[in-house]
Amino acid sequence: MPHTQFATPIDKLAEVAIKVGLRLEEGQDLVMTAPMAALPLVRRITEHAYKNGAGLVTTLFSDEEMTLARYHHAPDASFDKAAGWLYEGMAKAFDNNAARLAIAGDNPLMLSGEDAAKVARANKANSTAYKPALEKIAGFDINWNIVSYPNPSWAKVMFPDDPDEIAIAKLAHAIFAASRVDVADPIAAWAEHNANLKVRSSWLNGQNFAALHYTGPGTDLTLGLADGHEWHGGASTAKNGITCNPNIPTEEVFTTPHRLKAEGYVRSTKPLSHQGTLIDDIEVKFEGGKIVSAKASRGEEVLLKVLDTDEGARRLGEVALVPHSSPISASGLLFFNTLFDENAACHIALGQCYAKCFKGGDTITPDEVKAQGGNASLIHIDWMIGSDQIDIDGITQSGEKVPVFRKGEWA
Repeated sequence: MPHTQFATPIDKLAEVAIKVGLRLEEGQDLVMTAPMAALPLVRRITEHAYKNGAGLVTTLFSDEEMTLARYHHAPDASFDKAAGWLYEGMAKAFDNNAARLAIAGDNPLMLSGEDAAKVARANKANSTAYKPALEKIAGFDINWNIVSYPNPSWAKVMFPDDPDEIAIAKLAHAIFAASRVDVADPIAAWAEHNANLKVRSSWLNGQNFAALHYTGPGTDLTLGLADGHEWHGGASTAKNGITCNPNIPTEEVFTTPHRLKAEGYVRSTKPLSHQGTLIDDIEVKFEGGKIVSAKASRGEEVLLKVLDTDEGARRLGEVALVPHSSPISASGLLFFNTLFDENAACHIALGQCYAKCFKGGDTITPDEVKAQGGNASLIHIDWMIGSDQIDIDGITQSGEKVPVFRKGEWA
C-alpha cells in the first residue's frame, strides 16, 4: 500500500473521480470495480460518492493472486467460462441509471508468463459475457469513468531497478500529475483542460474532413472517417444527460473512422500492453478497411489471436489525436497501461466504435451506426501510432489537404 504521504492526493483523486470524472448525481447508484491493492482509493471514492448524494455504492474487487490461481490450477474447461450472470446484473444496474467507475492498477504483465492460448480463450469468453454491460458503456448510455491507483506490482514493472518504496512513489507522482490532482485546485484545472480540448474538437468538427492521411517512418495510411462523424475530447454528455470525463487522464480528441475505408500501412510507435502481454513493433497493412497482414517483434501470437476475435476485430473503431508534447509523453515513461500510454501519442483502436462519435449520437441506432461506417466487435484495443516524426493531413470532402499535425504537434 502506498505510504500515508499520498493521503492528500489520493483524496483529491477520489474527489475528481466523483465530481469531474462521473459528475455523480444525487440519488444515483455507483458500480465500481477495483484491484484489492486500491482499497485506500476505493474508500475515499466511496466517501466522496456518499457526500455527493449517491444512492448505493457497490464495489467488485479483483486480486492478482486469485487471477493467477486459475491459470495454475483450474481445469482446461475453465478458460471458456465467464461470469455472464454478473455482467447481466451490471447491465441491469446501468439500465437503471447506475454510474460505472473502474480503478485500473493491476500488474500489466501479470499474465505474460501464462499460456497464451488460455489467456486468449479466457479473454474471448469474458468479452462475450461482458457484451450486455459493454454496450451500455460503448453506447455512452450512462456516465462512466476510469482512474488509476499506484499498485506496488505495477510500480515494479515500470521501475524494476528501484526499491519498492521508491518505485511506488515514482508511479504515484506520475499518476497524480497526469490526473491533474497535484495542483491546489484540481477541479479548476480540469475545467481549463476541458475547455482547451473543446477548442480542438470544435475546429475538427468545423473542417468535417473526409479522411486523415498519416505519413512517417513505416507509415503511409489513409483513414476514411465515418459518415456524419463527430469529434469529441475531454468532457462529454452521456445519453442520461450527465456531462462526464470518462478517462482520467485524457489528452485526446477522437472520433469514429469508417470501417471500410482504411488503406495503406502503419507501424506502432510505442508497445501495447494487452492482458498481461507486451506487444511491440506492430506493423499492419489495411485494404478496404481490414487488416490483411500483421506482425510484431514481440507478442505476435497474442496479436494474431486478438485479430481473429470476430469479424470486426481487424477493422477500426476509433481514431484519436494527441500531441507529442502531451504531459504523459513529456514524462518519458512507458506505463504499460493503455489509459496512460494512449494519451502520450496519436492512436487508433481495433474493434468496437463509440456511438457517441456521430452527429445525433444520443439517439442513433445500431443499424444507423453500421450504415454510416461504424464498426462492431467484442474488443476495443487502442495502440499508438504517433510520434514527433508523424505528419497528418486532413483531406476535405473536395479532396484538398489541410495540415493537422506536423512532427507530432498540432499544425
